[in-house]
Amino acid sequence: MAKFGKRTRAAREAFAGKENLTVEEAVTLIKSNSNTKFDETIEIALNLGVDPRHADQMVRGVVGLPNGTGKSVRVAVFARGPKAEEATAAGADIVGAEDLMEAVQGGKIDFDRCIATPDMMPIVGRLGKVLGPRNLMPNPKVGTVTMDIKEAVEAAKGGQVQFKAEKGGVVHAGIGKLSFDEAKLVENVRAFVGAVSKAKPAGSKGTYMKKIALSSTMGPGVTVEVDNAVTE
Repeated sequence: MAKFGKRTRAAREAFAGKENLTVEEAVTLIKSNSNTKFDETIEIALNLGVDPRHADQMVRGVVGLPNGTGKSVRVAVFARGPKAEEATAAGADIVGAEDLMEAVQGGKIDFDRCIATPDMMPIVGRLGKVLGPRNLMPNPKVGTVTMDIKEAVEAAKGGQVQFKAEKGGVVHAGIGKLSFDEAKLVENVRAFVGAVSKAKPAGSKGTYMKKIALSSTMGPGVTVEVDNAVTE
């Protein structure tokens, strides 16, 4: 049987028997029982009643968290000419065309978000096997294939979060830092859950949002009452 350290045991004991809390109660519990030496990320996981293997049940979207994520996001942009200049002026970390494609093909992927102008997609398309598995492939459905490069870069830098249902119908994301005020974390949680709720696909049958759990990077998880988290 696995043996846990003193801090882990204490955290597990604090969370024992607590489930289906309000968002406010869950955030308070997580914040009051963290004892790490770094600013943990508050993570959310939603178990959805969908099978993403079917196209009409795929859940995908993007949401701008009202209080940001607290994370520094490195943005790469595939663009040429004036649009490349627009990307640089907007704060993009990496801007390029064929040179950027070659760097990615060579295994150099030092960015968290990838944006492209529509005319660059024939080049970016060659990187599908590299960027796709990392959920970095530009997609017009989430605003990362666009001519409005300035807005896309600023949104990515300002706390925009993409989400996509993975195998088993689970959607997860980081929605803030432990150092955030409780009210700001609560607001971010509800904004994220609301966006996933609105992204319900046409092929979803039965209960769509089955379970919601919150946790910190190193801490136990706690379930949140679905009806309390959804504010539509």
